[in-house]
Amino acid sequence: MQDHHVKLGRVGGYAEAKKLETVAREKGVPVWCGGMLETGIGRAHNIAMATLAGFTLPGDVSASSRYWEEDIIEPPVLVSTKGTIAAPSGPGIGYEVNLRRLDSVTLKKETCRNK
Repeated sequence: MQDHHVKLGRVGGYAEAKKLETVAREKGVPVWCGGMLETGIGRAHNIAMATLAGFTLPGDVSASSRYWEEDIIEPPVLVSTKGTIAAPSGPGIGYEVNLRRLDSVTLKKETCRNK
């Protein structure tokens, strides 16, 4: 049986990826969750998605240090010596945005206000 991968950015975001996970789980199709070149915010979403029951195969989510000297989340995503990433147990995505780092790499800001 062929396996299939689900990358949130490729399939249209979290809601679409969740739909694919549900169908795959119901049909018994093995899938894995992967990432692309995300900052820690996107990577945290990939980790959360990979914890769903339908993702039965190892994914390709990597450590923050693979692409970034310093990520924009705290703590950084770490891969254990066994090649695993511990899913955070806290609320939300389980990581905090490092605002100092985010400000240091921001080129432009815009503010939108409701009238």
